Amino acid sequence: MRVLLVKPNNFSDHIQPPLGLGYLAAQLRRDHDVDIYDCIKEKASPERLAEVAEAFRADLVGVQCYTFDISKVMQILQAVKTRCPQTLTVVGGADMTTDPVAAMRHFGPDCDYGFAGEGEIHFPVMLQEIESKRTSFDNVPGAVWRHNGRVVANPPFLAPDLDALGVPALDLLRPDTYPEAQQGAFFEKFPICPIITTRGCPFRCRFCAAPLLAGRTVRRHSIGYVRNLIALLYHRYNIREFHILDDNFTVDIGYAKSVMREIIHMGLDISLAMPNGIRMDCVDDELLELMKAAGVYIVSVAVESGSDHILRAMNKGTTTERIRANVARIRRHGLDVAGFFIMGYPGETVETIRTTARFARELDIQRAQFMTFVPLPGSAVHDSLVADGEISPNAWEGAHFAFAPYAPRGMARRKLRSLQRSAFLWFYLRPTVLVRHVLAIRSYRHFRFLLARFYRWILMKPATAEPVGWADPLRRLLGRVKRILSGPRDREAVSFPSTDVAR
Repeated sequence: MRVLLVKPNNFSDHIQPPLGLGYLAAQLRRDHDVDIYDCIKEKASPERLAEVAEAFRADLVGVQCYTFDISKVMQILQAVKTRCPQTLTVVGGADMTTDPVAAMRHFGPDCDYGFAGEGEIHFPVMLQEIESKRTSFDNVPGAVWRHNGRVVANPPFLAPDLDALGVPALDLLRPDTYPEAQQGAFFEKFPICPIITTRGCPFRCRFCAAPLLAGRTVRRHSIGYVRNLIALLYHRYNIREFHILDDNFTVDIGYAKSVMREIIHMGLDISLAMPNGIRMDCVDDELLELMKAAGVYIVSVAVESGSDHILRAMNKGTTTERIRANVARIRRHGLDVAGFFIMGYPGETVETIRTTARFARELDIQRAQFMTFVPLPGSAVHDSLVADGEISPNAWEGAHFAFAPYAPRGMARRKLRSLQRSAFLWFYLRPTVLVRHVLAIRSYRHFRFLLARFYRWILMKPATAEPVGWADPLRRLLGRVKRILSGPRDREAVSFPSTDVAR
């Protein structure tokens, strides 16, 4: 079969190779003709993607889908079926894994099949069954299909041996062709490629669905696999910075140390970052020393809240006091820190959100990402909110962390969005912080991507959440900033009084 794997266009801050599709393509290409099309990188509309599928003569189009992709994926499915009615369509990803029956019903007849969980091993088996004209896939883990008017979904499968999945299809991904818009916004070296060394998360944060998607048992690539992958990317694709995107790279400190020692031993001129976040309580001084020696310059940490009450509600298993101590320990080893924060978690008030904004400024961190809460399907808090009748199960189509799709009881979404914007400006418009980030801009193209990110998170309204063009002059952006800082709509949300000294 001719198989086209698709990353849909969406409201995205970063443009990076879709590793998941790369791993899947590496397995499929043993028996099929495969290509990967990144709609974000190519700025492709659903109609353009349908043209690409037609030109490729695709027998099957497989689309990756996360919660905020749903609207675009539905448009892609419709466009493909309109232009290529004989082409089969398959949707995989987070939503198909967390609730495959609801997902298939939601996507409707334009979606022929679904696949739940990791697809490298059993999705090729499903394609063999499709080629054989089978209409039932009872023996294929993860397969989702319709039978006699009802949706049938087999339990997903998690690969026990990650090395057996092989190297992602780098020649299809071409990581060296991606722009300066990677996760984390800033970088030290370029080109950049993400890598994954482990899968799985043993923790039980109530807002996160990662354990359901990748399992609670942490599975690891061998040290030799990691070494060979980095060497291949360095020598063949000229990659000079690596972003480790594991959910919990440091949860096994011994393994993390072994990876860092191997990278040091390789002696390559590279930099490393961990923009997906590490667990702060899963590091020690030796690991931090090894990370610094290996070329790690920044780690992201999931602070989430400046309120101990909200941290307990999230089941984070930490306190603000321990967070302060952990951040200080990381900084003592010369590593920069970026913090993730959630605003608008169930039970929050305006004051707890302001406490979080103050906490972010008090911590010795270089960057802060303030995300409004999204009840992600598959997370414990989502299920609780549905059970309590506070939200409907299908309320989050296209929801994004930037636009306050949910607000706690007693708080307007507009108010939450205002608090979020104000927290960003209050954190970044300090002179030393602003100058540090201006000096970290690497090129004009990098500046354009940063400007787009600023526009989207601070200025854009949800109704216009589309890729940003460059026709509007910079003065309009600055005018919006001025109105946010001085406008009468929500003046009290702009200031977060505190006794801390601005750095």
